[in-house]
Amino acid sequence: MRSMYSYIREVWKKPFDGEMGRLMWIRLQQWRREPTVVRINRPTRLDRARTLGYKAKPGIIVVRVRIRRGGRRATRPKRRRKTKKQMVSRKTPKKSLQWIAEERAARKYPNMEVLNSYWVGEDGKYKWFEVILVDRSHPSILSDPQLSGIAKQKGRVFRGLTSAGRKSRGLRRRGRGAEKVRPSYRANFRRTLNK
Repeated sequence: MRSMYSYIREVWKKPFDGEMGRLMWIRLQQWRREPTVVRINRPTRLDRARTLGYKAKPGIIVVRVRIRRGGRRATRPKRRRKTKKQMVSRKTPKKSLQWIAEERAARKYPNMEVLNSYWVGEDGKYKWFEVILVDRSHPSILSDPQLSGIAKQKGRVFRGLTSAGRKSRGLRRRGRGAEKVRPSYRANFRRTLNK
């Protein structure tokens, strides 16, 4: 007997095919006209949101964040460079677009903490992520055993403690070859300086 969530998960494996593709085409047109950060009533991908800790209860909200795709363009130097060394076309941000989207949501709602986020759509110019936010002072959150720990982690998204942040910091790597990653690149560098 399959659950409802397994059917939702299956549809989202190929979101631009068939009936789902037509729905996405309509959605993306609508989302492009909306502001950058929009609060929504319920998650678009309920299965993914529930996996990442979402609960339909007071103190938890979901926002959709639009973010520009691609790398970053630097100002072209006036002179004294080889074309190859100008660092104009291949400048990429240190953070993933998902992490940047989480930070923007956290700045928009300063009384809340980012629990997690997930991808919901993209076109040639933008990507959209839905970010789950938790009110750190709400009684229903403080009494919840799964979520009460998040309330104590103030500014967790800015310290790279979310799933997207941990991935960008290289903390998915374990064992041999990952010695310099933990607790962070900076901490490891400072430790070698003090030896």
